[in-house]
Amino acid sequence: MSRTFRDLSDPEEERANRYSYHSPSEAGVVKHARLSVLFIELEGEIASLVPAGREFSIVKTKLEEAKMWASAGVARNPDTC
Repeated sequence: MSRTFRDLSDPEEERANRYSYHSPSEAGVVKHARLSVLFIELEGEIASLVPAGREFSIVKTKLEEAKMWASAGVARNPDTC
């Protein structure tokens, strides 16, 4: 799979991209759904190894954060879909 990185060297364009709504393409919707499945499975696997408590709570928070960033990467770069 060939990946390209959008050149956002213009600070104004970069800011606009960061704070704008990015409606997903059909391919983007598929990628978002796949990411959701992967993160659900990963949390389940981790839950089978790590007991409930503060540490697992932090794991869940960080997984949510990672999922949001992964989704942002898909949404903000529609040319890669």
